[in-house]
Amino acid sequence: MRQSSIVPILAALAGFLLLWQAVVVISGFPPFILPAPIAVLNRFVTAWADGTIGPHLATTLLEVTLGFAVGAGFALIAGYALARSAFVERLLSPYLVAAQATPILALAPLIALWFGPGLVGKVVICALIVFFPVAIATMVGIRSVDARLLELGRSLRATRRQILTTLEIPAALPSILGGIRVGVTLAVVGAIVGEWAGAERGLGVLINLARGSLFDIPLMFATLLLISFVGIALYLAVVLVERRVVGAR
Repeated sequence: MRQSSIVPILAALAGFLLLWQAVVVISGFPPFILPAPIAVLNRFVTAWADGTIGPHLATTLLEVTLGFAVGAGFALIAGYALARSAFVERLLSPYLVAAQATPILALAPLIALWFGPGLVGKVVICALIVFFPVAIATMVGIRSVDARLLELGRSLRATRRQILTTLEIPAALPSILGGIRVGVTLAVVGAIVGEWAGAERGLGVLINLARGSLFDIPLMFATLLLISFVGIALYLAVVLVERRVVGAR
């Protein structure tokens, strides 16, 4: 990342921290309601050093990775089918929209009941929340492929597989990666929601522990900030892949 792009980011971060500190000072809230930034930072360092955060972070990252892989994989197949088959679109579209309109927070307890509090339930929740944006982005990207390119490929007697791999996927890649940007951040949301519905370990569990039995508000804030940083890191990873893949075309 260039220095010219880092400076505004650091300036915005400094402004956010100063605003946070100003709110703490002006409001006069006690630390158990709104801790100061330095208190949250100190609590994060101590929680990381004593091994409190590490296992929870590892569990959430595993759930996010597996859930995103499953959800995005099925979404790519479904998105292509929706784009190339009017019958599939008429058959599946109402159910996809209905599933997307149902809040995942309402489905999470049922999924936890059906699949148990283990890893499988969290992966299912992540996959469900990732599926829709990636599938729609794939459908839109495939449909936007220039019809003249497809006709050219057919005139050259290209096989269905060759048209897919050399024409359709490369042309639709920017749209697909845009959906993946959204999906990878939603996977983090899905993991946290799944952990709230029932789990023994994870960043969502740590938030509940810090808010409830431990009543450790600085730890809760530190965990929330860590979840945000995980989402940002995953988003930036997809952006980096997009720049390398699409920029290299």
